[in-house]
This record gives sequence, structure tokens and C-alpha cells, in this order.
Amino acid sequence: MTAKEKIGVMICGHGSRNQNAMKEFSKLSEGLKGRFGDAPVEYGYLEFANPVISHGLDKLREQGCTKVFAVPGMLFAAGHAKNDIPSVLNTYQAQNPGMEIIYGRELGVDLKMIRAAAGRIQEAIDAAPKGVELHDTMLMVVGRGSSDPDANSNINKIMRMLWEGFGFGWGEVCYSGVTFPLVEPGLEHAAKLGYKRIIVFPYFLFTGVLIKRIYSFTDDVAARYPDIEFLKAGYLNDHDLVLSTFEDRVNEIENGQNVMNCQMCKYREQVLGFEDQVGLAQESHHHHVEGIGGGLENCPCNGDCDASCRDEEFCKKHDLPWTPLHSHDHVHDHSHDHGHDHSHDHGHHHHPYPHADHPHGPESMKKDT
Repeated sequence: MTAKEKIGVMICGHGSRNQNAMKEFSKLSEGLKGRFGDAPVEYGYLEFANPVISHGLDKLREQGCTKVFAVPGMLFAAGHAKNDIPSVLNTYQAQNPGMEIIYGRELGVDLKMIRAAAGRIQEAIDAAPKGVELHDTMLMVVGRGSSDPDANSNINKIMRMLWEGFGFGWGEVCYSGVTFPLVEPGLEHAAKLGYKRIIVFPYFLFTGVLIKRIYSFTDDVAARYPDIEFLKAGYLNDHDLVLSTFEDRVNEIENGQNVMNCQMCKYREQVLGFEDQVGLAQESHHHHVEGIGGGLENCPCNGDCDASCRDEEFCKKHDLPWTPLHSHDHVHDHSHDHGHDHSHDHGHHHHPYPHADHPHGPESMKKDT
């Protein structure tokens, strides 16, 4: 680092209308302060929340930062980490040539993240009634789901290492949306395998609409199978090992090791079933919802959004700002990292997901809460 160079750290999140999720993200970002010496740490979101990423970068620039280490607050490298965040960062750097922005990689499949996940699962086991052996227990890991098959496959490796590490009788994966199998058919299948206990673990960073729906579907399936004990493990949140993994990603940038694994990227290689997406232009699709959704701290949801704010009549009734989302035949949830695929009326296009008609997905979960 030169005498005139000042480094800042930028944590880039997705954003959510759920204020509790945003409080958790901001708490995590605050927990990273002081881990990088005197380097300031700021954060921002792609959509549905403030501050947006550019505002976080503005704060770093105002503090005199000339070089920024930016890391995606994403578990895996799907569309947001590969396309949307880099596009926002590149645009900002082009408009502010005095600041160099270096982009890091996602949290990914990491032993610290697996240990953090194991901690949440162990907490659920410790709080449950005793007497069910691990060999009589099945683990169901729930991923966010993406149109990127490489990202979807990563959750299977996470699940396998947890399954084998604990010694559970069996392990499976399902997804909250976009791909298959979805939570309800996944749990229905699991319930038929004959295990006395099923642990449902959402491999998510923060709360939100999807966490509520995952737990709600768990309750629904549990009611149909009263002889099986269903445990709902907590999501990752600000586990100390999650913070340590973020710290590692920033340090990788400084050490020149911030290389995203592109060996199975559908935009670079002939991934089975996605061959027509090689070489597609990478661009952000979130400018039209940047910052939308903030300022609802006093909404009837009390910060724990249940997606009612997407209903125009609900917003009129409660004098809330309503933002029409994309026009398509089915509903997508925008609480967490995902790569939804559909055409918008905003002059850009998401490549169609090749298995949109799969019987066990990938239409995002619909649930009245």
C-alpha cells in the first residue's frame, strides 16, 4: 500500500423488504468493523433496501478511500454474484476513476461455513427431546435455489459434508425456489423414507419471507406425518465463523487470491442442459428496484415482512408505498440471492430456465402467511 493509498471494505448484499433481514445484515457488517485494522467497512444492497451499494461506496470515498475491497454477501456464485454486483461496481468505478474497486469471491463451499452450519444444526439437536439416534435422523438442507446449476450443486456438497460429519442416517437437499425439488415435495419424499426425525436446516444467511415459508411448509408436512419428529434448525446469521469467512474473502483480495471458480460456470463452459448460455452478456437487472422497499420499518408486519407489501390493495389500506414488480405468470420472491429467469418489461431479458415445467419445481414457493 502506498503512502497516499487508503483501503476500504465494501460488503455487497442482495436486499430485502423484510426489515428484520436487513437488521441482521447490518449487524453482520458492523461485526466486521475492526477486523481489517483501520480500514473502514461499509455495506449496501442491490435492491429493495437502503443503503444501495453506490451509497456505501460514496461513504468510503468520503472517508478518503482510494482502493476498495468489495465482497459479495452471497453464499454461492449465481447471477447476483457473477452479474449484478460486478455491473454495479464497474459502473461506479467508471464514474469515479479516482477509486479502484477490486472484487472478491462469494463465501462458497468453505470448511468454516460448514462448521457454522453444523453449529446451527447441533443447537436444534440439543434443544430437542432426547432419545432419537443420529442413525434414525435424516438431514434436509434447504438451499435458496438458482438458475445456475453450479451454484445449486454446491449446496449438495455442503449437505454431504454435514451428513457424513454428523453420521446422520440419510441426507437430502431441496430448494426454496427457481429450481427443483421445492421444499414441500422434498419433505414429502423425505417423510416416506422411514426416519424417526427429520432436521430441516435452511442454508441461508438471514431471515425473510423464504425462511418463514420453509418453516411453514415444514409444519404442514409434519402435520401429515405425526409419527415423525421434525426439527427446524436456525439459519446461519452472524455466526462467528461466518464473519471469519467474510474476513478471509477480504484478505484474499489483499493477497491476490480472489479468484472465483469458473470451471463449471454456465457462461464459460458447456454445462449439460445450459449449453446455449455460453458467452451471454453479463449485466445487472436490478437498477429498476434499487433502493425500493426501504422506509417500511413501521409497517404492519413489524419488520418481519410476509410479502403483503406486494399487494396493491394491502398497501392502499395501510398507506404504504406500493411498487409494482415484474409482470409474469408466477411469483418470485426477492428476499435472497437467486437467479430468477423470465422476461421483464424493462428492456432486458433473463434467459429461460430449461426445466421450468419440472413437476417438483421450480416455481417459487407460494404460501399465504
